[in-house]
Amino acid sequence: MKIILTHEVTGLGTAGDVVDVKDGYARNYLVPRGFAIRWTKGGEKDVAQIRRARKIHEIATIEQANEVKAKLEGVKVRMAVRSGDAGRLFGSVTPADVASAIKDAGGPEVDKRRVELGSPIKTLGSHQVSVRLHAEVAAKLDVEVVAA
Repeated sequence: MKIILTHEVTGLGTAGDVVDVKDGYARNYLVPRGFAIRWTKGGEKDVAQIRRARKIHEIATIEQANEVKAKLEGVKVRMAVRSGDAGRLFGSVTPADVASAIKDAGGPEVDKRRVELGSPIKTLGSHQVSVRLHAEVAAKLDVEVVAA
């Protein structure tokens, strides 16, 4: 099935790309979550609009990405989260939580879709988080999760 991506999907493409995927993947995952729309002949107008919006929000050059990376790696991110006695969290830390914690710590504003946790953060302590800034540049930073 041909689809038009409306958001960046890791391993598949970026917003505005027209890609072929399995029918079930498109019907059950991408379209319901708003990551893609079905491709139609009239949808080509949407592709141009999505690409214009993407250019506004994305980091255009590797130099800009490296500047943002330097700022991110210089920020100490500390999050206070409710936890139990054994150090286990009530719930987990989401990419949106990490993005807002980066902004609160004085770092640059980061889109939550660019934050990659690897595995869900469900315990107290220091955790490594990756932020994809550009196709070739990713910033690694430590997020310290403490009891609230």
